[in-house]
Amino acid sequence: MNKVVLFIVLLGMSSCGIYSLSGAAIAGETINIHFIENNAPTVAPSLSATFTEKLRQHITSLSSLTQVDNDKADFDINGSITTYNVTVASISGTETSARNRLTIGVNIVFENRLDEKKNFTKTFSRFADFNANQNFQTVENSLIEQIADQLKDDIFNQAFVNW
Repeated sequence: MNKVVLFIVLLGMSSCGIYSLSGAAIAGETINIHFIENNAPTVAPSLSATFTEKLRQHITSLSSLTQVDNDKADFDINGSITTYNVTVASISGTETSARNRLTIGVNIVFENRLDEKKNFTKTFSRFADFNANQNFQTVENSLIEQIADQLKDDIFNQAFVNW
């Protein structure tokens, strides 16, 4: 009996748009997540589309927010990819690269039209390492997926979780 009551209470709270099981307290109904342009000096062709879609799916699946394409949304996310580079992460005993690192940085402008105190502009950056003996083109897409997953979590948490 207690489990049924708890389930009904949780279901009711998650469907009302005020609370979600992600820990986010989201009072609004709509969000406009603009296409995240790639303005990095090095451009990966699929990065903008992949990242934008991951961010949209993540936020709408963890909340009751609906994606809209207008300036009257309760929340607005805009931004650009500013960093996309491969560097040496570690050197082996023979002074050659043992591991390389792909770093992606995204500058995000978040506007909360319901509470302007929660607006922010911030650069989020994440990286993933890979063996230097691997061809970058063969691991690039999986690294982008991995980093994009981390970045979307960071952006969602900054915008909505407030831990």
